Amino acid sequence: MNKKVIKKVENRGGKCPPPKQKFNFKCCKDNTIKSLHEVEYFLTDFKRFIKYVKLYKILR
Repeated sequence: MNKKVIKKVENRGGKCPPPKQKFNFKCCKDNTIKSLHEVEYFLTDFKRFIKYVKLYKILR
């Protein structure tokens, strides 16, 4: 049976790891709203594209 050995990493005089940043809820909220607007625009544009494809098939 193989056992994985986890080595303990110690910081001995080297650079300290960067501090953890606080969770920025407002930034995530704004990014989510922008993403939803982009998805909505894509879907409406895609519906228009489907209409053009159907029209092309009819006229072809």
